[in-house]
Formats: sequence, C-alpha cells, structure tokens
Amino acid sequence: MADAQKIPAGSTAAGSIAVAAESTVATRMSAPPSFDVADFPVPHGREEEWRFTPLERTRGLHDGSAAATGEPKVAITAPDGVSVETVGRDDARLGRAGTPVDRIAAQAYSSFEKATVVTVPKDTQLAEPIRVSVHGEGSVSYGHQLIELGAFAEAVVVIDHTGDAVLAENTEYVLGDGARLTVVSVQDWDDAAVHVAQQSALIGRDASFKSVVVTFGGDLVRLHPRAHYGGPGAEAELYGLYFTDAGQHQEHRLFVDHDAPHCRSNVAYKGALQGADAHAVWIGDVLIRKAAEGTDTYELNRNLVLTDGARVDSVPNLEIETGEIVGAGHASATGRFEDEQLFYLMARGIPADEARRLVVRGFFAELVQQIGIEDVERRLIEKIEAELEASVA
Repeated sequence: MADAQKIPAGSTAAGSIAVAAESTVATRMSAPPSFDVADFPVPHGREEEWRFTPLERTRGLHDGSAAATGEPKVAITAPDGVSVETVGRDDARLGRAGTPVDRIAAQAYSSFEKATVVTVPKDTQLAEPIRVSVHGEGSVSYGHQLIELGAFAEAVVVIDHTGDAVLAENTEYVLGDGARLTVVSVQDWDDAAVHVAQQSALIGRDASFKSVVVTFGGDLVRLHPRAHYGGPGAEAELYGLYFTDAGQHQEHRLFVDHDAPHCRSNVAYKGALQGADAHAVWIGDVLIRKAAEGTDTYELNRNLVLTDGARVDSVPNLEIETGEIVGAGHASATGRFEDEQLFYLMARGIPADEARRLVVRGFFAELVQQIGIEDVERRLIEKIEAELEASVA
C-alpha cells in the first residue's frame, strides 16, 4: 500500500493532509509538553502516542517503577578546540532544544544526575568527527546529552549505543546561526536492551541540521526525533534506516515543527523486517504553522518485508496552517520484493539468494551514503550483510 501527495504553493488537500485554522504541538499528545513527570498520566496504551508501543516491554520506564541502578559507560573522543563537560542538572544550558513531550522523556529529564555537554565554538570547522560511545552493562539508567554549535561552526557527531541497558534519555542539539551539524545515531544494542529517547534539535537562522538514525538491535527501541527552527532560512534533513528482527519492536516517531518562515525539511526513513513478531513503527508528523510562509517539506517512509510474520505500522501526517508555502507532501509504502526485480537479476545468471541481497543493498544504499563517514558506512554495510545472511540462509 502506498500514499503519496504533494501540495504546491497556495493549494490544500484532504485526507491525511489537513489544513488547520489553529494548532499546537499538544494536539498530537495526551498532555502538553512539560519537564515535570507529574504532568503526564501513566499511559495505558490507548493514547495516540502509545497505541503501537508494548508498554510491558519498557521495563517500568513508562510508569516510574524503573529505579536507576547504574549508568552506561560514556566515552567521548573530540578534536582539539571542542569542549566536553560533565555538568549538573541545574546547568542553564540544558532544556533549550525542546521540552519532554511524553512521560518517559519527562521521567528521564527528572531523573538524570549528570549531563554531558559538548560545545563546538563559533566559526570552528572540524576536520574529524566527534565520537560518543554509550555502552550499557545491564543497568537501568537515565541520561542527558547536549551538543551545541556556535554560529557558523561545522561538525559531525557519531553517537554509538552498544551493550545491554534499560536506558531513557534526552539528547539535545542546539545550532547557532549559520552552523552545520551532522549527527549519526547508531542503536546497535544487544538483544535484551531497552532504549527510549527524545532527540530534540533547535536549528538557528540559516543553519543546517542532518540527522541519520540507524537502528539494528534491542528488544525495544523507541526514538522520538524532533526539530524546530530558531530563525528563517534553516533546513533539517532527517534520515533513518532500521532492520527489525524476530521479536524486536523498533519505533521511530518524528516531528518537524515549521515555526519560522522560509525553512526546509526533508525526511526519509527506510526499514527491512524479518522473522515472526518483528514489529516496526514509523510515525512522521510535520506541522507548518501560520507564520511559516515559504516552507518546503517532504517526508518519506519505505518498508521491505522479507519474511512472513512481520508487521509494519507507517503513519505520515502533515498539518498546514498557511497556504503560502513552496511545497509539502508525504509518501509511505510497505511491501515485499518486486518479482520483476528478482526476475531481471536472475535472468542474468544471478542466483536467487544473491539477487535478494542486491535488492536490499540497493534499498538501503541511498541512506547509508548520507552518513559520509567511511568507517561508519563500512560497519553498517557489514551489519546489513550479516542481517541478510540470516534472512536468506
């Protein structure tokens, strides 16, 4: 099934694209955003933002019963000139990129003791990426990270999650005017891990933010990337790929808040699923506010089902409060291999298993190339190859 629509400037459309007279971020959630966990009722799974999530598998993160028992090991490698700090929760720089929008994010904000702050000074262009390693060792923990770029700074950040943990965290990205930030967030957890995170970006005037989210491991991974704009001329590119195995629940819930004029966003997520009870959820929300004239936005989700027993829920949403836009649209599709593709490759002497691998490699290739870091791209390609070996063996 597929759903694709595009709205040119001055146009409107019905269906899953709505033109609203008034709207707030809170219309998508059961409670308004808040830093206080007490402002959020305990979810029961009937709420819109929780209806796809198996709450019993959050290991108590959703109802406050998950007491912290430790913390993951965090190691940061940064080029000269980059400031890396460990600060208390009273640091005034924290919380600027976005307010928690659900109970687990608020629980994480209310529970962390120390936060990691990485600062790239203004006018600094880094030749090497900043690398952040988060390794879990079986504990329940709450974390907070802030990546901040000064005006006209440029940086690439790789955040690598490995090991076993029950982790709830908030990650903030704050971009000064004219800054350029690429973040690659890799979730390569062990099979039993639980990871729930809100990732919030505040993008300054004429700044550029690229996020590449890669999810492979974990029993339950639920990520909430969010972006909004601090001034006109800014752009956000949100990319993601996920490979969901038997029994895994991987959920990506995106929200792009066009709250400034003449900004751009592009969202593209692709996933592959294999095995019984593999479940992937993708929710893409884009809101174009009344003041956001000249907006240009598009969101895309594609899913490839490799075996029987897998399930995908894909819901793109677009809400528009002004007709003065450059363009807006969305597309979503889920399906199996196309027989014509396999036939074309097999007719040229390629065995069926290798033909299947080639189709999946091509399916993911565009997003892997967005990373732009050779060793990370190579590692992800090898991971995809290992997953494919399991699916076609």
